[in-house]
Amino acid sequence: MTQEKHINTNPNNVVIARKADGNPEGKGRNGLLLDWQRSAPSGVVAKPPRQVLAELFTSMLVLSAAFGFRPVVGAPHYLYWFEDAWSLSLIAPGEWSRERRAGFVGTCVLQPDMTWTMSPAERLADNGSARNAITRFYDTFAETMDTGATLEEILPYCANNLPYYPRLYANALSRSVRGTMALGNQASRTGREWSGMLPKPDNLLLALGA
Repeated sequence: MTQEKHINTNPNNVVIARKADGNPEGKGRNGLLLDWQRSAPSGVVAKPPRQVLAELFTSMLVLSAAFGFRPVVGAPHYLYWFEDAWSLSLIAPGEWSRERRAGFVGTCVLQPDMTWTMSPAERLADNGSARNAITRFYDTFAETMDTGATLEEILPYCANNLPYYPRLYANALSRSVRGTMALGNQASRTGREWSGMLPKPDNLLLALGA
């Protein structure tokens, strides 16, 4: 029987589990296998602990956003905080209305190893609503890390409450981080050991750009 741990890591109430059976909603077996292959991490390497954390935090933030398309490695994706919700779009801020453009948070790029990097928007520091949302996400992320379990045990291998593509790429992220930790001999560290290396809340914008 699959064991699940419910961890509130974002407004979508992500459900984290080590393994899960069954196909995602509405996806045939062949399509799922193809998407699984497309989302397989490549070029996974050992990384310094702070880089692991920064990329995990940024990636979890991106994957908490609503999106219904398959992300493309190396292509720009745009993160917005709009109407009290995160959304990821292929539409650049200059193509939106002024109201929607004001919610632009940063340009996100999916790396070959299935981690996400972000270039924060120039005016993000002036966007109080978005900064507060990032801080809330950070607080819950830090709370999730405050455990004696290993980081692998709390990675989002199966975020059941997420739609298909965010769920698929959360699993890909987890596989990538697991590989990175194995290569860096970091797999035995507990969440609390990792949390001691988290950036201070007032340095969050720097962490997003790491």
